[in-house]
Amino acid sequence: MKRLKNWDNKTWLSSKSYISQFHKFLKTKVNLNKNSKILDIGCGRANIISVLQKKYKFKNKSIGIDVVANKDIKKNIIFKKIDALKYLKKQKKYDLILIKQTVHFFSKTNLNRLLNLAQNSLNPKGKILIFSLKTKNNKIPCFKKMRKNLEKSLKRDEALFKIIKKNLKAISYTNFNFRVNISKQKYVRMLRERYISCLLNMSDKDIKLGISEIKLKYKNQIKFTDTLKCISYRK
Repeated sequence: MKRLKNWDNKTWLSSKSYISQFHKFLKTKVNLNKNSKILDIGCGRANIISVLQKKYKFKNKSIGIDVVANKDIKKNIIFKKIDALKYLKKQKKYDLILIKQTVHFFSKTNLNRLLNLAQNSLNPKGKILIFSLKTKNNKIPCFKKMRKNLEKSLKRDEALFKIIKKNLKAISYTNFNFRVNISKQKYVRMLRERYISCLLNMSDKDIKLGISEIKLKYKNQIKFTDTLKCISYRK
């Protein structure tokens, strides 16, 4: 499967405003201090944990892992290009394991393995926070074929959520909401760069036709709420 390289590159997901609001949300979920040990699975360019590292000055640098070594990975964290299942077998312990917009890349079998390994990798009272796109009434701006692919993906996510619930058992749910206000021109560029997984396997022709749809459908500024479902587990 093609890998996602642009999900956190020059989008609202990499903006100072998004990262600031995301950190405020994290603060309501987990108590961090300079002794906290953090692992970010599927970290992309490590924007989230890089800012946490600056803020808390963790004695043990935050660790970010991904199967893709993107350009511009933040330098103040430890990055490892490795599969999550292989890495978690190292049996190191963490206070927070962050899995943000990543679970949909795992098969059902591998997700079970990931969750078991992640639980075993937590310190006492450690937390796993899983973030994934809201599956019902999702507001992401789409053209027709993109929406069809997204809905198919979100339906699969629902099945993965059931696996998470069965495996982690004592979990809680909340939503992280971010108000997006983006120029149509910038959003079109994101579509061309296939910023979301439902675009990865589309042909250039499909993308071109879809962009024409978006240009007709939206005004110069596109406004919507990007909502992530947060699944929280405490050991």
